[in-house]
Amino acid sequence: MKWASTVSIRTGADENIRQCVDDVRKGLGAPPDLALLFVSRHFSEDYAGIALSVQEKLACTVLIGCSAGGVIGAGKEVEGMPGISLTAGILPGVTIHPFHVDQVDLPSLDGSPRLWEDLIGVTTREAPHFLLFADPFTFSPEEWLSGFDFAYPGASKVGGLASAASQRGENVLFLNGKMLRSGMVGVALAGDVVLDTAVAQGCYAVGPVLHVTECEENKLMELDHQPAMEVVAEILNGLEPEEQERVQHSLFIGLGMDAMKETSTHGDFLIRNLIGADAEAGHLFVAARLHEGQTVQFHLRDARASASDLNAVLSDFAGRHEEQHYAGAFLFSCMGRGQMLYGRSNHDAERFRHFLGDLPLGGFFCSGEIGPVGGTTYLHGYTSSFGIIGPRD
Repeated sequence: MKWASTVSIRTGADENIRQCVDDVRKGLGAPPDLALLFVSRHFSEDYAGIALSVQEKLACTVLIGCSAGGVIGAGKEVEGMPGISLTAGILPGVTIHPFHVDQVDLPSLDGSPRLWEDLIGVTTREAPHFLLFADPFTFSPEEWLSGFDFAYPGASKVGGLASAASQRGENVLFLNGKMLRSGMVGVALAGDVVLDTAVAQGCYAVGPVLHVTECEENKLMELDHQPAMEVVAEILNGLEPEEQERVQHSLFIGLGMDAMKETSTHGDFLIRNLIGADAEAGHLFVAARLHEGQTVQFHLRDARASASDLNAVLSDFAGRHEEQHYAGAFLFSCMGRGQMLYGRSNHDAERFRHFLGDLPLGGFFCSGEIGPVGGTTYLHGYTSSFGIIGPRD
């Protein structure tokens, strides 16, 4: 298995196409089996021509991708300027199955896994892994991912939401030279391939681990038998002044993912937004369904916390996979990270290189990131979701 990744920041679409295709050809030495193409919004009038031209000139078997608010290629993050990234691989012994689905195509979440297999065209027995890219205005990834995990348990699923638009109809998805404006595109990879994942949510915990003692749907009423807002006030009083100020715009809640664990540690929580409060009743509203007995812990997010969390996630990943020989990697990072969070470009890409070496790394800045926490696949915000690919050892 061999991968190559590049990014071009020239102002003309044709110049970018030429540079990207030439770089990948030199890196691979032969036509690729799979190519991932991400194009910044600056080339919105040329989307269709870019995808078709890249596939024809590169002579790749399968091409997928989407429009993006920022692109990543050759381990470089490009934000706020024209850019096209191209990441491609030669995958011997790997079956590559591309697909496109719309929201109306989704089977019932209570339906048989066979319905999902028929829709995607790949069986669970093939042990596939997935790269997924969706349009956030026409597709609900949360419903899809829940059913997808049910149909393909144990399969790695990583990707992101197109991010070049502020309204319906402006994003595009690429699939084999075609330009689509709705749904989700993806590839199932089966055979001699591993796709391992690492998700950095970028927060640090404040206050103790708590238990939900009363809730309704997404309404958090009591924590450890106290009104939820009283608990938050107690935690707030114990914080440093700069942290107290940050609570106003950067307080999140972490939901424990493993009910069997008596204690929770780094990486055990799924970070979700607090979306409202009822001050009179002392209740909080969470962007997720809750259940009584669930462990939770409040979290704050800032540049320092995000950097620390990323280092911890990548260090842990590198330690657990030091015997695995990887060939390439993908980075799907939130539009709210990068320069907006750190004040400079390439932070996350550089940390990846520090821990995992100089693997070809490509991807884009997303409107939502897809990746697993605690063995379940979720749609995230403010995260960096990595997919690291290689042959089976």
